[in-house]
Amino acid sequence: MTAPTQDDLTTQAAIFRDCFEHLRAEIGRVFVGHADVVEHLLLCFFCQGHALLEGAPGLGKTLLVRTLADAVSLRFTRIQCTPDLMPGDVTGTNVLTEAPDGSRVFRFQPGPIFGHVVLADEINRATPRTQAAFLEAMQERRVTIFGVTHPLDEPFCVLATQNPLEMEGTYPLPEAQLDRFFFKLTLGMPGVAELAEIMARTTGDATPHVTARYGADGLRPLLALVRHVKIGSEVMRLALRLVRATHPDADEAPAGIRRYVKHGASPRAAQAIVLASKARALLAGRFHASSEDVLSVALPALAHRLILNFQGEMDRVSTASLVRDVMASVSE
Repeated sequence: MTAPTQDDLTTQAAIFRDCFEHLRAEIGRVFVGHADVVEHLLLCFFCQGHALLEGAPGLGKTLLVRTLADAVSLRFTRIQCTPDLMPGDVTGTNVLTEAPDGSRVFRFQPGPIFGHVVLADEINRATPRTQAAFLEAMQERRVTIFGVTHPLDEPFCVLATQNPLEMEGTYPLPEAQLDRFFFKLTLGMPGVAELAEIMARTTGDATPHVTARYGADGLRPLLALVRHVKIGSEVMRLALRLVRATHPDADEAPAGIRRYVKHGASPRAAQAIVLASKARALLAGRFHASSEDVLSVALPALAHRLILNFQGEMDRVSTASLVRDVMASVSE
């Protein structure tokens, strides 16, 4: 395959920015507020990552995911996670069917994981066995059923939601699954002005809709463009120091990490920071990531990957505050 020329990259970068801003504007027509969450969700999407959205019921998590899928004109599937959901309900399974000649054969019936934008709603209500059904798809973008591997169509992303307030009938996500989420994004309660706008849009006689554009074929070259952005050695070193400083045995670790953290972030966190920094640079019209880009995406890439020790759990320490301490100490 011929490497793209600088003119090709410049043209594609302009299309990338137009696409990103179009999606931001279209989402804003339906979903109110949370500008940082929307931007980080789009960065995650363009980096071909998965996102975990956490927030109380009624804040629009599902609406946000559905609106993104509609705006990019991609195949949207929804998995409503419940304790009785089985792994085959996620991945699909072989079913016995009758062939034209009258014989009976097993055929693979794809499950909802075979979408472009997959919403796993209330993922922490699914049992650990069913949660494990997402692991191969999220990491390797394929599903193996009875020894046969079925690739997933690109683009592919899992956008999962969970309710932090509900404990009855929930199963905390295991560390291996949390680590597969590129970003964790938290939605808080909107302000009075935003609530008023939500009421105007949802209780009036007009329902806002998005304008669909792009589709899978139009998006694939834009998703690949992110990896052509350069990152200098010093900026890369900053990203790696951030990840390393989340480990309590590291020389760079601040006091809070040493006291409250059992395990720090994995190399996947560094991959998320680097790729998201590249996408953010591209959005700003640059072909090189900066330290500012790295620091702006560190929090959603790191906070869900820190595992607290017993003391941290007892003191109910916020992992987000620990990441902010890391950012402050490393960037000094």
